Amino acid sequence: MFQGQSLRVVALPHDGVYELVFDRAGEAINKFDDRTVAELKEAVAQLKLVADLRGVLVSSAKDVFIVGADITEFGRKFSQSAADIAADVARSNEAFVAFEDVNVPSVVAINGFALGGGLEFVLACSLRVMSTQACVGVPEVKLGLFPGFGGTVRLSRLAGLALACDWVASGRPASADDALKVGVVDAVASPEQLRSTALSWLEQAMAGTIDWAGRQALKRGPVAVRLDTQETGYNEVLTRLQRTSPAHQPAAATAVKMMYDAARLNRNEALALEAKVFGEVARTQAASALVQAFLDDQAVKKKVKALVKTAPVIRQAAVLGAGIMGGGIAITAALKGVPVRIKDIQLQALELGMGEARKQVARQQRQGRLDESQGAKVLERIQPQTDNAGLDQVEIVVEAIVENLDIKRRVLGELESALSSNAVIASNTSSLRIDDIAQGLSDPQRLVGMHFFNPVPMMPLVEIVRGAHTSDTAVATAVGLVVTMGKTPIVVKDCPGFLVNRLLTAYMRGFLGLVAEGADFVQIDQAMEAFGWPMGPAYLEDVVGIDTGSHVNDVISAGYPDRMPPLERDALRLLASMGRKGQKSGLGFYRYEIRADGKPSRTPADDTHTLLATLQPDGPKHFTEEQIVDRMMLLMVIEAAHALEEGVAQSAAELDRAMQMGLGFPAYAGGPLQYADWLGLDEVVARCERLRHLGAAYQPTAQMHQLAAAGGRFRSTH
Repeated sequence: MFQGQSLRVVALPHDGVYELVFDRAGEAINKFDDRTVAELKEAVAQLKLVADLRGVLVSSAKDVFIVGADITEFGRKFSQSAADIAADVARSNEAFVAFEDVNVPSVVAINGFALGGGLEFVLACSLRVMSTQACVGVPEVKLGLFPGFGGTVRLSRLAGLALACDWVASGRPASADDALKVGVVDAVASPEQLRSTALSWLEQAMAGTIDWAGRQALKRGPVAVRLDTQETGYNEVLTRLQRTSPAHQPAAATAVKMMYDAARLNRNEALALEAKVFGEVARTQAASALVQAFLDDQAVKKKVKALVKTAPVIRQAAVLGAGIMGGGIAITAALKGVPVRIKDIQLQALELGMGEARKQVARQQRQGRLDESQGAKVLERIQPQTDNAGLDQVEIVVEAIVENLDIKRRVLGELESALSSNAVIASNTSSLRIDDIAQGLSDPQRLVGMHFFNPVPMMPLVEIVRGAHTSDTAVATAVGLVVTMGKTPIVVKDCPGFLVNRLLTAYMRGFLGLVAEGADFVQIDQAMEAFGWPMGPAYLEDVVGIDTGSHVNDVISAGYPDRMPPLERDALRLLASMGRKGQKSGLGFYRYEIRADGKPSRTPADDTHTLLATLQPDGPKHFTEEQIVDRMMLLMVIEAAHALEEGVAQSAAELDRAMQMGLGFPAYAGGPLQYADWLGLDEVVARCERLRHLGAAYQPTAQMHQLAAAGGRFRSTH
């Protein structure tokens, strides 16, 4: 009857029954892009012309139902004005409304995922039957958005305002049982019985034993809720969202307010309000950044997938250097099924590493991810040793010893002869150059950087560092191991600090400069946390360790003497020289104590301001929050531009994604380059000009000047 590229309509053997089948040509999944919406409109128009039409079965020919909208179209669409976005959404909604208003029952058989726009279409159907293995939800809030194809309107009227607000604001998916319990679907069936059950419900609806028309009518009116109850519910939800929503991400709270406002409206009025507010939210910084982050993630995964295809199978790995870092690397690999030898010359270090492994296994057991026997098997995959036994059998060894160039060269040089000629050596260095370490090897091609972030089991990013001599095989092998470990590898070029720590050093030097000029470190922390960072710079240095942070700052800064010359007044060096190592010693910028109730506390140490005053010849100085943010963030943006231009990061997408995963860059801002684009490069250059008296670090690159003059961007529009 109708055949498109995304869907088709076919007549079934039952008189007057037709099936609408979503089956996107040439792809493994269905999604709602412009083409699919246009074909849906056309298919509905064709159905309305059928004189003997009695009912419609809706299904998917894929393993999933519909995964949602086509996010690759968002860049083009969201570059329009809010009013134009709203008009575009309203036009798409016409297809959903037209299908909902077909004067015969429709029953949808939900297999696999019905997410976002997929669930929104499901809600337009008269009746819903869901596979026990399926999953439904509206995850748009994770992209800084909310449902725009009528999901807020229909979900409120089908399952109640409170449930709808919870689903929309949280973005959590729901199982078949949960969806049935709250009335989002009408029946649940096994995958084998899904189609027959859906047809049975359709037969009952056509026979009049199920009041499908009454159910559809409920979706066209206001939400059945008293005004006093509505007011109380809204205040409760808003209070909870203010407590739990990420900073600078307004989608959830905006959606909830809109849903309560729309509750008293009829369907068409509510849909118009949903479209209007959706257009406004789509234009926010958070939506732009979160959508771009999703696309960046897909691009990174695609690149990694291609690299993994060339990687050898890793049957066994080794870790050189135990301790907490070595133990964390070993257990993360072992949890994914990789046998690991962990070598250290000190039994105490081996015990520390194995203790870390046991701690992680116990954590997994507490969370119900492993039972006792599974945990034992994981630990059996780790072989602690003090000698080189069996190292000739491993495909890769990850070095995690002390951060000292001479020691690394000597130890790796000695290790090389114990390995097979094909084995890859990966260094977990965080501040030393791979090319410098490689000078201790007879075959520098086998050396690659593999920079894990701490704590290893928790942090998703691993920087794979390609030195001047590193072979493609070494890179692919390291990437393969990281993927097996369940983490995201991003390949970067060797340079002081690699990518993440290099940009972090530039940012931290902004902090040290502010302190030296008289800024209050507590105010700086408050300003940067308000900006969206997980913790302010002073607190971060305390957590990392003041001594460690000071050393890393010195080593990395030395690699960029023009922009990062030695600091005359260095707060990190001062505190480290006094044994104030931060959280691990109980005293850094802040004082760390255990309260009477057993919980840890953090307070500004009484004498920190007095100590820092010795670095501030002009005394205390007040800075506005905007000044603090600019002094720190502009340095990170400029250093990111240098790294991109030098090819340290292979793409803007990888650079921004690395900063999100490795450092917790505020999600709403996207990454240093995305943030600069949002400000506008002309504005970035202008702000840098106002700070040029502070030195070369605030001098934008020539390419930044060119882009600013041409109205250009670091990032393309999605």
